[in-house]
Amino acid sequence: MITRFAPSPTGPLHLGHAYSALLAHDMAKGGTFLLRIEDIDQTRARPAWEAQIFDDLHWLGLRWPSPVMRQSDRLPAYRDALAQLWAQGLIYPCSCTRRDIQDATNAPQEGAAAFGPDGLIYPGTCRPRTPPAGALPEAVLRLDMGRALAALGQPNLAFTETGPASGQITFTEQDAIATIGDIVLARRDMGTSYHLAVVLDDAAQGITHVVRGEDLFAATKIHVILQKLLGLPTPLYHHHRLIRDDQGRRLAKRDDARALSKYRADGRSPKDIRQMVGL
Repeated sequence: MITRFAPSPTGPLHLGHAYSALLAHDMAKGGTFLLRIEDIDQTRARPAWEAQIFDDLHWLGLRWPSPVMRQSDRLPAYRDALAQLWAQGLIYPCSCTRRDIQDATNAPQEGAAAFGPDGLIYPGTCRPRTPPAGALPEAVLRLDMGRALAALGQPNLAFTETGPASGQITFTEQDAIATIGDIVLARRDMGTSYHLAVVLDDAAQGITHVVRGEDLFAATKIHVILQKLLGLPTPLYHHHRLIRDDQGRRLAKRDDARALSKYRADGRSPKDIRQMVGL
């Protein structure tokens, strides 16, 4: 078994991160636990936060092989995958702003705006009738979901869930088109997107079990589609419960009161952290 914990160095680790990392580490006993730094958002990533991630995880007692994979080192791999999809006519450039998309989805003839795992479902404003030609552009690039699923020729897609909602999770082409839409695979300021990067990185590291929060359950459909399109294996998925505050809200990096560094400063131990998150 190979699991991973893949934080972004954009803020302090909190109790929710601790739970996910500890769970992935515990599940990998007898196998391999990997750390990956998801730093494609270079506008927010900071070396100090990355150093704090290493420090906090070591304090928790977690160990992993070196060197650690960083997404910022893998931009050529992401570009190669985009070039592959471009050559197949499955992606297209998009010039719409967020406001454009919101205005289009809120238009009277469109009805209520629909949200998917990647936010507002794109209305298809820039989707071409025929695949674009020429060289892969430096632009926002979207997956033509309908064309991509037609190319796969699989009316039903599936992944295996080992978390609380365990079992075979199946979804159809129609479901993906209606509830996901044409997702962004490359952002202008990153050269990739979370969805594309995480799929390629998991495959490159040979991850067999993806352990992550239940808030990413719906996004797994996107990842399965990309795995099929790129000829990559589909790992098992374990979507765990989220650690929430006293008001029932899931923790975020702005919740400094739940930061591991604060608990450490207050004299708490790694054993205390395990008890606090229910492990």
